[in-house]
Amino acid sequence: MNLNNNKIKPGLYCVATPIGNMGDISFRAIKILQESDLILCEDTRVTKKILQKFEINKKVISNHKFNEKKNLEKVLELLKYKKIISLVSDAGTPTLSDPGRILVKECVKNAVDVFPVPGSSAVSAAMSISGFSDSFYFCGFLPEKQNQIKKLFKNLSLIEGSIVFFISPNKLDKRINDIKEFFLNRDIIICREITKYHEEYIRTSVKDLSNINFSRKGEITVVISEIKEEKLSFNELVESDKKKIKQLIKKMSIKDIVKKVSEDREISKKLIYNYCLEIKNEN
Repeated sequence: MNLNNNKIKPGLYCVATPIGNMGDISFRAIKILQESDLILCEDTRVTKKILQKFEINKKVISNHKFNEKKNLEKVLELLKYKKIISLVSDAGTPTLSDPGRILVKECVKNAVDVFPVPGSSAVSAAMSISGFSDSFYFCGFLPEKQNQIKKLFKNLSLIEGSIVFFISPNKLDKRINDIKEFFLNRDIIICREITKYHEEYIRTSVKDLSNINFSRKGEITVVISEIKEEKLSFNELVESDKKKIKQLIKKMSIKDIVKKVSEDREISKKLIYNYCLEIKNEN
């Protein structure tokens, strides 16, 4: 496919860049960056290394959380003059826990076209190898304060799907007890330095999290599994079973109760029968 024949429309392009391995950049991302009139980036030093690697010589300006509002007017003016502007983060897909969302919102408000240039993302990379439910909630970086984390984890613990967040190795070490408090019956995968030379993937259950060792260097993406369905014992009546039997015994025969309860849930018919007799004898 000859990408040079594809005319690039003016507008803002959210360009995904490698999260570690330079080989992960797409042909289209390189083409868009080559054709850009301006490239907005978090750290010009980081982005210039990527541009030099692919021999791209374009004007770059920093666009981080401390100056993105200040840049808005100038960038929107260029976009209204039909310029091609790329937005990149230091690594991965822009605006996902990185600067750029304010600019995208203003572009939408001002009817400026915004285009995604998909590629590397620590979120999708970690999810793809987790083996967990693909219904997931991404909460970015965790808050700093203990009470905020507790509140967040309490809310997240109600979500049935998988949970993804970013954290530094040292902070993860400090949050192990909080994770165990709210997600004890789930599994977890710790993804460190994804796609880089020292990449590491640790799989364990949350209850065994205190027993694992991991390097305190690099960046970590954590995925916690969906809520596990608790398998009830074939030879165990739970309170809900007993309550149901007590209600049914007033209006059904033991034989019919055994049939109904065993159909509703896989459980020993003998166990149901014995419990029915026990209730009858009590009465």
